[in-house]
Amino acid sequence: MVFNIQDSDTRRVKTDFDRKVKKMEHVQIPMPDGKTLRAHIWLPEDAVEHPVPALLEYLPYRKNDFTAIRDSARHPYFAGHGYASIRVDIRGSGDSDGILLDEYLKQEQDDALAVIDWICDQPWSTGRVGMFGKSWGGFNSLQVAAREHPALQAIMTLCSTDDRYQDDVHYRGGNILASDMLWWASTMFTYNARPQDPAVIGDVWRDNWLERVTDTPPFAIEWLSHQRRDDYWKHGSINEDYSKVNIPVFAVGGWQDAYTDAIFRMMEHLPNAKGLIGPWAHEYPEVATPEPTIGFLQEAVRFFDHWLKDTDTGMYEEPKFQAWIQEPEKPQVTYDRRPGRWIGMDHWPNDDVTSEKWYPSGQTLTEESHEDTILIPSVQEHGFYAGTFCPFGQPGDLPADQRLENGKAVVFTSEPLQEDVDYFGEPVFHARLSADEDNAMVVVRLMDKAPTGESTLISWGMLNLNHYKSHEHPEALVPGDVYDVKVKLDSLGQKLTKGHRLEVAIAPTYWTKAWPSPKPVNLTLYTGEKTYLDLPVRHPNERDKDVRVFDIAETAPIIERDVLRQEERSLDIVHAPIDSTWQIIDYSDEGSRKLKHNGVEHGSINKNVYTIKENDPLSATAECFWELTVGRDAWQTKVGTYSKMTSDETNFYLTHTIKAYENDQEVASNKWENTIPRDFN
Repeated sequence: MVFNIQDSDTRRVKTDFDRKVKKMEHVQIPMPDGKTLRAHIWLPEDAVEHPVPALLEYLPYRKNDFTAIRDSARHPYFAGHGYASIRVDIRGSGDSDGILLDEYLKQEQDDALAVIDWICDQPWSTGRVGMFGKSWGGFNSLQVAAREHPALQAIMTLCSTDDRYQDDVHYRGGNILASDMLWWASTMFTYNARPQDPAVIGDVWRDNWLERVTDTPPFAIEWLSHQRRDDYWKHGSINEDYSKVNIPVFAVGGWQDAYTDAIFRMMEHLPNAKGLIGPWAHEYPEVATPEPTIGFLQEAVRFFDHWLKDTDTGMYEEPKFQAWIQEPEKPQVTYDRRPGRWIGMDHWPNDDVTSEKWYPSGQTLTEESHEDTILIPSVQEHGFYAGTFCPFGQPGDLPADQRLENGKAVVFTSEPLQEDVDYFGEPVFHARLSADEDNAMVVVRLMDKAPTGESTLISWGMLNLNHYKSHEHPEALVPGDVYDVKVKLDSLGQKLTKGHRLEVAIAPTYWTKAWPSPKPVNLTLYTGEKTYLDLPVRHPNERDKDVRVFDIAETAPIIERDVLRQEERSLDIVHAPIDSTWQIIDYSDEGSRKLKHNGVEHGSINKNVYTIKENDPLSATAECFWELTVGRDAWQTKVGTYSKMTSDETNFYLTHTIKAYENDQEVASNKWENTIPRDFN
């Protein structure tokens, strides 16, 4: 998650802007309840004489240190093109007042509306506002848009979702995301406990810090208490009423990101949406991996110029939806580049995409159905080579060769394809099956099998079978009864060339993606007309020739910093056959840096351990360790946390501890222990 631009012939630093830029630091924005949010603002020097529209990025990730490097690449760029570019720490984060109690609360939205009111009252403002952001900032851009503030006239949302239950780090297909729910909760648990800067706040920083350390709740407690798609998840999910988002939306993501499905839904349901999908991980496209990066900041300026300055930039003469079709590549846990080509469409769904059905039977995948009965046994260690749920572009994030997994699942393989095929859209696996327990899941992996034998994961999906009717009203299965279910797989944009094969793997386990069912489960798959993979095939489109030829990626100059400790990443899969134990040990030291403009030093270390024993789903354990430091000269602070999740047949068990240190002396600590009943999970 470290923002770091390397020297590259595909990026350039821009310094010759049309408007000279000044930066206003630690600007206080009063809230109606008396609290204060703090912001950095970059704007043209002559903005009071010649007012400008405003662009708001609204995040909990600390403007003074943690995001300062990446902010310096982006916000001055927008300001140089005639905007007030505003980076606000949300309530309870960074130098802003208060405690951050959870993600995406109504209070967060209310504060954003107050920030927009404040912007409109400033002498440099035209009263026209846009929002943008990646991940959290992409989420709240959509959520604030749904509050319909008249000054908010366009948003750019990256790596976000319209449905908080369907597409986020908590649940997928109704299953608990074992690898990400606790990890992300532990991340925010630690992030939220960092102190305000005494150089900004004054002596009150210490009392405020100790309050954050002892009173900021671990988010996992609340998330795990809502295992169904109830009102908790509906809040902040704009798909509850798409009509509330009636302003232009530029929805952006990448095939390696976890949130790409939402772009298809927003293109379908939002009246003025523009979509862009590249080969990227969870990052802005001007710095993302794998290549090709694009001149995304230029595209952002074109978008906002169109809607906030009434300038015809030509953007809407191009296809409204552009995406990168990836060429076949042998599996790698890290890609530097993904070859492919851009395609273009004016709407989604699109008539150029048709359905192609593939039927499993025996060990084959064919275009004709055959009746068969196939046992799918439970193997708890299935999933260790699946890669991370939401890749950020770190080394080792991506799935390894799936031949390492396929012996732990039931696999069906097609004959070699007779021609090249583009698959684009959302695959769906329809299955007629039964289970031998009343609580079960099914996982489906889709792979490109090369003529030389390698299997590259190109899509996957899973379904909590107790949710097969509804994520709101799950119900127990009747062992032995036959059910017809649909498993949605991740959307894909993938070319398969002649001679390659399709491969489908099915299993009732997927550690560490899914928390295991309470008991070992065997599924029975009944093949025939009711069991098939529905694949979206895209045919050539005239609009492909009109796709944008993107400019080379540009950024503003990056602020100077000293590297105090280098980054380090390791990812180990450990199998202890005598103990029948499997582990993933994921270690990430994001290094330590000193920012020269303000003297702040900040660093982070994270280690996550996921353990399971063969044939024992109740042995599943997730543990997350964090250490974050922030300081300046004689002022040095550190926060360390530990989070753990286990289960038995009826309950989940959470443990969280936190310790805070000032100049290596412990000054505060707290501990939470919670028991949460399993609810069809």
